[in-house]
Amino acid sequence: MSRIGKMPVTVPAGVDVTISPDNVVTVKGPKGTLIQPLHPDMKFERADNVVNVVRPTEKKEHKALHGLTRALLFNMVHGVTQGFKKELEINGVGYRAMKQGKQLVMNLGYSHQVIMDEIEGVGIEVPAPTKIVISGCDKQKVGQFAAEVREKRPPEPYKGKGIKYADEVIRRKEGKAGGKKK
Repeated sequence: MSRIGKMPVTVPAGVDVTISPDNVVTVKGPKGTLIQPLHPDMKFERADNVVNVVRPTEKKEHKALHGLTRALLFNMVHGVTQGFKKELEINGVGYRAMKQGKQLVMNLGYSHQVIMDEIEGVGIEVPAPTKIVISGCDKQKVGQFAAEVREKRPPEPYKGKGIKYADEVIRRKEGKAGGKKK
């Protein structure tokens, strides 16, 4: 039995979970609405405010889909109630970010500014010139947008300059002078 798949998904008050016959799940909550088509083989059992995911057979494919389906459903419920956020930090002399309207404008040591437009369902905040907070109700969109922002100037191992996640640890390397013997 899948350890993740057998755990029930609790639906809090104020959240509406609708499952169509062709396994298209719609979750409505205070932070928004998410729609996700899930694998047609998976079955759902509802009891009061709890949803359980049931797999039809013990095939390897169904075992894998069991945990995946439950995790996707849980993330949808969590997203419309609490939301998801990723925090990014900018390190480097002269590196900074600011928000202008619906755009994120970053100075990252290039000869030009890097401008990224805010996408639907994802919010951008810049509480400090070296901090970026990306938030939204869809975990996949938040993570993808954060990865695209980080990709504009990934952290380098020698001086640590670049954009990194707040909880990321950059492994530092010695420069070429560190390898010389006297």
